[in-house]
Amino acid sequence: MQAHIGDKLVVGCAATGATRRDGEIVGLHHEDGTPPYDVRWSDTDQIWLFFPGPDTRIRHVDRPPDATSPGAVAAAEV
Repeated sequence: MQAHIGDKLVVGCAATGATRRDGEIVGLHHEDGTPPYDVRWSDTDQIWLFFPGPDTRIRHVDRPPDATSPGAVAAAEV
């Protein structure tokens, strides 16, 4: 799993009655875009360190053509 700053995470849940959760990746801990991620959750607006599980999906956002690697995006954002 690889992500960039600004990508969206959607965490599903197979348990009955449980809700999905979504958030925005606001920080990377590895230049190659692998987990863990700092995520700002949409339901609480809090930022948490997140290790994605098998029910997590990444929705990649459009980036400018010069943003070729996750590390380049993270460096530009910091």
